[in-house]
Amino acid sequence: MYLIDTHALLWYLRDSEELSDVAKKTIDNAENVFASIASLWEIAIKRNIGKLDLDFSIKQIENLCAEKQISILPITAEHLDALESLPNHHKDPFDRLIVAQAKCENLAIITRDAIIPKYDVKTVW
Repeated sequence: MYLIDTHALLWYLRDSEELSDVAKKTIDNAENVFASIASLWEIAIKRNIGKLDLDFSIKQIENLCAEKQISILPITAEHLDALESLPNHHKDPFDRLIVAQAKCENLAIITRDAIIPKYDVKTVW
């Protein structure tokens, strides 16, 4: 079971060559792949402040995820409790939340982020 980081989700949905072959095959062949609702939140914020140019609305991203059988993982109180106990390796709040969710749900993270492996989580790239 896998949790896909925001950049990997966007690259997958856009069929970008930025996504590694291993990551693409993992997403295509995995039985359970999740995207955090935090990723959709991050995308909305970055679009709003002009840091991300994207043709898809958040609703369209949600629909594309459903079509590709990527489930949206909600944020729970357990995830937030785990977030508070994480070491401060990463300064990005969205990535920290994704790490906390992965730890709680026992998910490997599909990411190119070089800091995330400093946490006690499995990563795929």
